Amino acid sequence: MDTVLTLDHVSKIYHNGRGARNITFSVERGQVVGLLGPNGSGKTTIMKSITGLSQPTEGTITVFGAPVTDREKALMQVGALIEQPALYENLTAQDHLRMAARYYPGVDQARMDKVLEIVGLTPYRKERCGKFSLGMKQRMGLALALLSEPELMILDEPTNGLDIEATVEMREVILRLAKEKGVTFLVASHLAAEIEKMCDKVLVLYEGEMLSFDTKEEALRLNPSLEDYFLAKVRDKKGSVVL
Repeated sequence: MDTVLTLDHVSKIYHNGRGARNITFSVERGQVVGLLGPNGSGKTTIMKSITGLSQPTEGTITVFGAPVTDREKALMQVGALIEQPALYENLTAQDHLRMAARYYPGVDQARMDKVLEIVGLTPYRKERCGKFSLGMKQRMGLALALLSEPELMILDEPTNGLDIEATVEMREVILRLAKEKGVTFLVASHLAAEIEKMCDKVLVLYEGEMLSFDTKEEALRLNPSLEDYFLAKVRDKKGSVVL
Protein backbone atom coordinates (compact mmCIF):
# COMPACT_ATOMS: atom_id res chain seq x y z
CA MET A 1 0.00 0.00 0.00
CA ASP A 2 1.08 3.60 -0.66
CA THR A 3 2.06 5.66 2.35
CA VAL A 4 0.05 8.89 2.39
CA LEU A 5 1.14 10.44 5.69
CA THR A 6 4.19 9.98 7.91
CA LEU A 7 5.05 11.60 11.24
CA ASP A 8 8.58 10.92 12.49
CA HIS A 9 9.26 11.84 16.14
CA VAL A 10 7.07 14.93 15.93
CA SER A 11 6.67 17.16 18.96
CA LYS A 12 4.85 20.44 19.39
CA ILE A 13 5.20 21.95 22.85
CA TYR A 14 3.43 25.16 23.81
CA HIS A 15 4.62 27.71 26.36
CA ASN A 16 2.40 26.16 29.04
CA GLY A 17 4.08 22.77 28.54
CA ARG A 18 1.09 21.19 26.84
CA GLY A 19 0.98 19.82 23.31
CA ALA A 20 2.16 16.52 21.83
CA ARG A 21 5.48 14.71 22.26
CA ASN A 22 7.45 12.25 20.13
CA ILE A 23 4.61 11.20 17.80
CA THR A 24 5.58 8.62 15.18
CA PHE A 25 3.15 6.83 12.86
CA SER A 26 2.21 6.44 9.21
CA VAL A 27 -1.07 6.14 7.33
CA GLU A 28 -1.61 4.10 4.16
CA ARG A 29 -3.87 4.99 1.24
CA GLY A 30 -7.55 4.20 1.84
CA GLN A 31 -7.17 3.67 5.58
CA VAL A 32 -9.34 5.31 8.21
CA VAL A 33 -7.09 6.01 11.19
CA GLY A 34 -8.44 7.28 14.48
CA LEU A 35 -6.74 9.51 17.02
CA LEU A 36 -8.41 8.55 20.31
CA GLY A 37 -7.95 10.58 23.46
CA PRO A 38 -9.67 12.96 25.87
CA ASN A 39 -9.78 16.71 25.40
CA GLY A 40 -6.30 18.16 25.82
CA SER A 41 -4.53 14.95 24.82
CA GLY A 42 -2.86 16.45 21.75
CA LYS A 43 -5.21 15.39 18.93
CA THR A 44 -5.80 18.87 17.55
CA THR A 45 -2.15 19.80 18.01
CA ILE A 46 -1.13 16.89 15.76
CA MET A 47 -3.72 17.79 13.12
CA LYS A 48 -2.67 21.45 13.10
CA SER A 49 0.94 20.38 12.67
CA ILE A 50 0.03 18.15 9.71
CA THR A 51 -1.95 20.88 7.96
CA GLY A 52 0.68 23.55 8.49
CA LEU A 53 -1.42 25.58 10.92
CA SER A 54 1.21 25.02 13.60
CA GLN A 55 4.97 24.56 13.37
CA PRO A 56 6.29 21.44 15.13
CA THR A 57 8.95 21.95 17.77
CA GLU A 58 10.86 18.98 16.35
CA GLY A 59 10.44 16.03 14.00
CA THR A 60 9.32 15.76 10.39
CA ILE A 61 5.93 15.37 8.70
CA THR A 62 5.58 14.09 5.15
CA VAL A 63 2.35 14.17 3.12
CA PHE A 64 2.28 12.34 -0.23
CA GLY A 65 6.07 12.24 -0.14
CA ALA A 66 6.51 15.99 0.35
CA PRO A 67 7.57 17.68 3.60
CA VAL A 68 4.75 19.68 5.13
CA THR A 69 7.08 22.67 5.19
CA ASP A 70 6.47 22.79 1.43
CA ARG A 71 2.81 23.58 2.09
CA GLU A 72 1.67 24.09 -1.49
CA LYS A 73 3.00 20.73 -2.67
CA ALA A 74 2.26 18.70 0.46
CA LEU A 75 -1.26 19.96 1.09
CA MET A 76 -2.51 20.13 -2.48
CA GLN A 77 -4.52 16.92 -2.04
CA VAL A 78 -5.55 17.47 1.59
CA GLY A 79 -8.94 18.51 2.95
CA ALA A 80 -9.37 19.43 6.60
CA LEU A 81 -12.01 20.22 9.20
CA ILE A 82 -10.26 21.23 12.41
CA GLU A 83 -12.18 22.55 15.40
CA GLN A 84 -15.21 24.62 14.38
CA PRO A 85 -15.64 25.53 10.68
CA ALA A 86 -15.19 29.25 9.97
CA LEU A 87 -18.49 30.31 8.42
CA TYR A 88 -19.97 33.70 7.58
CA GLU A 89 -23.43 34.02 9.11
CA ASN A 90 -24.84 36.12 6.26
CA LEU A 91 -23.69 33.75 3.50
CA THR A 92 -25.64 30.72 2.34
CA ALA A 93 -24.23 27.22 2.03
CA GLN A 94 -24.07 27.73 -1.72
CA ASP A 95 -22.29 31.08 -1.29
CA HIS A 96 -19.59 29.46 0.86
CA LEU A 97 -18.92 26.78 -1.73
CA ARG A 98 -18.77 29.30 -4.59
CA MET A 99 -16.29 31.41 -2.62
CA ALA A 100 -14.11 28.38 -1.79
CA ALA A 101 -14.27 27.10 -5.38
CA ARG A 102 -12.22 30.09 -6.53
CA TYR A 103 -9.16 28.52 -4.92
CA TYR A 104 -9.54 25.14 -6.66
CA PRO A 105 -9.21 24.79 -10.44
CA GLY A 106 -11.82 22.56 -12.02
CA VAL A 107 -14.45 22.82 -9.27
CA ASP A 108 -17.76 23.49 -11.01
CA GLN A 109 -21.39 23.78 -9.96
CA ALA A 110 -21.89 20.04 -10.36
CA ARG A 111 -19.16 19.38 -7.79
CA MET A 112 -20.67 21.92 -5.39
CA ASP A 113 -24.05 20.26 -5.72
CA LYS A 114 -22.43 16.86 -5.14
CA VAL A 115 -20.75 17.76 -1.85
CA LEU A 116 -23.98 19.28 -0.55
CA GLU A 117 -25.69 16.01 -1.42
CA ILE A 118 -22.94 13.97 0.28
CA VAL A 119 -23.32 15.84 3.58
CA GLY A 120 -27.12 16.12 3.41
CA LEU A 121 -27.39 19.88 3.01
CA THR A 122 -29.01 20.06 -0.43
CA PRO A 123 -32.39 21.23 0.96
CA TYR A 124 -30.60 24.05 2.81
CA ARG A 125 -28.23 25.24 0.08
CA LYS A 126 -29.87 28.69 -0.10
CA GLU A 127 -30.22 29.13 3.66
CA ARG A 128 -27.88 31.47 5.54
CA CYS A 129 -25.37 29.62 7.70
CA GLY A 130 -26.15 31.87 10.65
CA LYS A 131 -29.39 29.92 10.98
CA PHE A 132 -27.65 26.54 10.95
CA SER A 133 -27.54 24.31 14.00
CA LEU A 134 -24.15 23.17 15.33
CA GLY A 135 -24.56 19.87 13.52
CA MET A 136 -25.41 21.58 10.23
CA LYS A 137 -22.35 23.79 10.59
CA GLN A 138 -20.24 20.65 11.00
CA ARG A 139 -21.75 19.26 7.79
CA MET A 140 -21.01 22.54 6.03
CA GLY A 141 -17.41 22.36 7.17
CA LEU A 142 -17.16 18.83 5.81
CA ALA A 143 -18.64 19.95 2.48
CA LEU A 144 -15.97 22.65 2.19
CA ALA A 145 -13.24 20.13 3.05
CA LEU A 146 -14.51 17.73 0.38
CA LEU A 147 -14.90 20.36 -2.34
CA SER A 148 -11.57 19.78 -4.11
CA GLU A 149 -11.92 15.97 -4.03
CA PRO A 150 -8.94 15.54 -1.66
CA GLU A 151 -7.16 12.23 -1.29
CA LEU A 152 -6.43 12.79 2.42
CA MET A 153 -9.02 14.11 4.86
CA ILE A 154 -8.09 15.44 8.31
CA LEU A 155 -11.18 15.55 10.52
CA ASP A 156 -11.20 16.82 14.10
CA GLU A 157 -14.27 15.55 16.00
CA PRO A 158 -16.41 15.41 12.81
CA THR A 159 -19.52 14.15 14.64
CA ASN A 160 -19.46 16.99 17.17
CA GLY A 161 -22.98 18.36 17.63
CA LEU A 162 -24.64 15.77 15.42
CA ASP A 163 -27.68 13.78 16.52
CA ILE A 164 -27.74 9.99 16.29
CA GLU A 165 -29.04 9.84 12.73
CA ALA A 166 -26.63 12.48 11.46
CA THR A 167 -23.73 10.79 13.24
CA VAL A 168 -24.49 7.54 11.43
CA GLU A 169 -24.74 9.39 8.11
CA MET A 170 -21.38 11.10 8.69
CA ARG A 171 -19.77 7.77 9.50
CA GLU A 172 -21.25 6.21 6.37
CA VAL A 173 -19.88 9.05 4.24
CA ILE A 174 -16.38 8.49 5.63
CA LEU A 175 -16.49 4.72 5.15
CA ARG A 176 -17.96 4.98 1.65
CA LEU A 177 -15.35 7.48 0.45
CA ALA A 178 -12.56 5.34 1.90
CA LYS A 179 -13.86 2.14 0.32
CA GLU A 180 -15.12 3.38 -3.04
CA LYS A 181 -12.81 6.32 -3.75
CA GLY A 182 -9.70 5.30 -1.81
CA VAL A 183 -9.79 8.49 0.24
CA THR A 184 -7.57 8.31 3.32
CA PHE A 185 -8.93 9.65 6.62
CA LEU A 186 -7.32 10.75 9.87
CA VAL A 187 -10.16 11.21 12.34
CA ALA A 188 -9.84 12.55 15.88
CA SER A 189 -12.41 11.77 18.57
CA HIS A 190 -12.74 11.44 22.33
CA LEU A 191 -15.47 8.83 21.77
CA ALA A 192 -14.07 5.31 21.67
CA ALA A 193 -17.31 3.86 20.26
CA GLU A 194 -17.16 6.15 17.23
CA ILE A 195 -13.54 5.29 16.50
CA GLU A 196 -14.36 1.60 16.84
CA LYS A 197 -17.18 1.82 14.29
CA MET A 198 -15.26 3.58 11.56
CA CYS A 199 -11.49 3.13 11.89
CA ASP A 200 -9.03 0.50 10.64
CA LYS A 201 -6.29 1.59 13.03
CA VAL A 202 -6.29 3.50 16.31
CA LEU A 203 -3.66 5.72 17.92
CA VAL A 204 -4.17 6.33 21.63
CA LEU A 205 -3.15 9.74 22.98
CA TYR A 206 -3.06 10.75 26.63
CA GLU A 207 -1.64 13.94 28.11
CA GLY A 208 0.29 14.63 24.93
CA GLU A 209 1.88 11.20 24.74
CA MET A 210 1.32 8.46 22.17
CA LEU A 211 0.53 5.31 24.14
CA SER A 212 -0.10 2.89 21.26
CA PHE A 213 -0.81 2.51 17.55
CA ASP A 214 -2.57 -0.73 16.58
CA THR A 215 -5.00 -2.13 14.07
CA LYS A 216 -8.53 -2.30 15.40
CA GLU A 217 -8.38 -6.10 15.23
CA GLU A 218 -5.27 -6.19 17.41
CA ALA A 219 -6.76 -3.68 19.85
CA LEU A 220 -9.88 -5.82 20.23
CA ARG A 221 -8.05 -9.15 20.41
CA LEU A 222 -7.63 -8.93 24.19
CA ASN A 223 -10.23 -6.25 24.89
CA PRO A 224 -14.03 -6.35 24.51
CA SER A 225 -14.13 -2.79 23.15
CA LEU A 226 -11.89 0.14 22.21
CA GLU A 227 -13.02 1.84 25.39
CA ASP A 228 -11.53 -1.02 27.39
CA TYR A 229 -8.43 -0.94 25.20
CA PHE A 230 -7.99 2.78 25.83
CA LEU A 231 -8.44 2.40 29.59
CA ALA A 232 -5.94 -0.47 29.66
CA LYS A 233 -3.32 1.65 27.90
CA VAL A 234 -3.87 4.57 30.28
CA ARG A 235 -3.78 2.18 33.22
CA ASP A 236 -0.44 0.82 32.02
CA LYS A 237 0.91 4.36 31.77
CA LYS A 238 -0.24 5.33 35.24
CA GLY A 239 0.63 2.01 36.80
CA SER A 240 -2.66 1.98 38.68
CA VAL A 241 -6.38 1.46 38.07
CA VAL A 242 -8.15 4.25 36.24
CA LEU A 243 -11.38 5.17 37.99
